[in-house]
Amino acid sequence: GIPLPGGDFAWDGAEAQISNLQASYPFLSNAWADRLVHTYGTLASDMLGTAKTEADLGQQFGSTLSEAELKWLQDNEFARTGEDVLWRRTKLGLQLDDAERQTVIDWMAQARKSAA
Repeated sequence: GIPLPGGDFAWDGAEAQISNLQASYPFLSNAWADRLVHTYGTLASDMLGTAKTEADLGQQFGSTLSEAELKWLQDNEFARTGEDVLWRRTKLGLQLDDAERQTVIDWMAQARKSAA
């Protein structure tokens, strides 16, 4: 009976969550806000933090995947590899091209080296 992290809203409340997220972060497109709500639920705003613009989220990797999201996944969901982010946690590997996927993989590998 306990919701998963970020799932603490009514089963039919996704549209309201999307609207609320866009009200707080007006730079989000409908598709971007929808993806974030369906991936992170109420934790999407924690991941976006104090961002006022898309640029505040750092590097963009394609299909609305940002550096801020990669950092969130590392720090809060313990993602360690680009493959984990692309195929298991976000499924964005299906939408990114080969070069974009490789950029995510390289970024995650470098972040892991820097943390060591």
